[in-house]
Amino acid sequence: MKIVFVGSGDIGLPSLRLLLGDPRVEVCALVTQPDRAAGRGLREKPSAIKELALTHGLPVLQPARLRDPGPIAEVAALQPDLLVVMAYGQILSQALLDVPPLGCLNLHASLLPRHRGAAPIHAAILAGDAVSGVTVMWMAAGLDTGDMLLAEQCGISADETAGSLHDKLAELAPVALRAALAQIREGRATRVSQDETQATYAAKLDRESGRIDWRESAEQVARKIRALHPWPGSFTDCLFEGGQRSQIKVHRAAPREGTAPAGELQGTGFLVGCGAGGLVEVIEVQAPGGRRMSADEFLRGHRVTRVGQAAGG
Repeated sequence: MKIVFVGSGDIGLPSLRLLLGDPRVEVCALVTQPDRAAGRGLREKPSAIKELALTHGLPVLQPARLRDPGPIAEVAALQPDLLVVMAYGQILSQALLDVPPLGCLNLHASLLPRHRGAAPIHAAILAGDAVSGVTVMWMAAGLDTGDMLLAEQCGISADETAGSLHDKLAELAPVALRAALAQIREGRATRVSQDETQATYAAKLDRESGRIDWRESAEQVARKIRALHPWPGSFTDCLFEGGQRSQIKVHRAAPREGTAPAGELQGTGFLVGCGAGGLVEVIEVQAPGGRRMSADEFLRGHRVTRVGQAAGG
């Protein structure tokens, strides 16, 4: 079976490794996003998935727009039987989906139809879901709307972050992919339509998505901090004694019992009131240009009086 793998994120690495190690599969090429500038020198750096492909001698295609006729023709010239897609970052055109005779499989990091869209891992934690998983879907022109082939599940722990759930799903994806390829080889692959009434959408995140709103409940605030760690990260405005203001990143926090006005600190620690109920204990923070440190260490050098809206931001 000739397969072109289409992906850019690290979450696809275990799945590509599975294909590269399967003697029944010929991986024709990797299609991935163009190299991005990174680091202090803003030098273009290949992604980990591109480096893996090059290590195995795979051709690597990096079109700016995979929807354009030229890149589609390049993929068609490889004569793949199947496309396998995970975390590519662009919506594929129908013209490309029509290229492989066996179709295109997408490994989506949620239990569809829940959390379609760009940020399903973050959305699952934000929503307080108890389980997540990887859905193997027959791709269609819509956004994660195609028929489902199968899904593999995993639990979401009470202290789960987007980073830890990402790693769980990365390791679960090849399990799902192996099962899907077996069904295709054996001629028993099915198509199950998604229930549109159960669909939810996980919108793309940016830095501003990480602003903490202390008017929410303690559980919601703590979930958000876990859901947006390590990227894009959560932050809040701080008002210090003397009237100085600054923003700090909040890396770890936990909900606690108690009440206080939104954004006001209680006691001698970093306990913050939430408007919709409860307190949040801030555990680990980072000041601008500084290193990550415990909240206790931070408070030894900074006298915080209010945060968030109460701090004027």
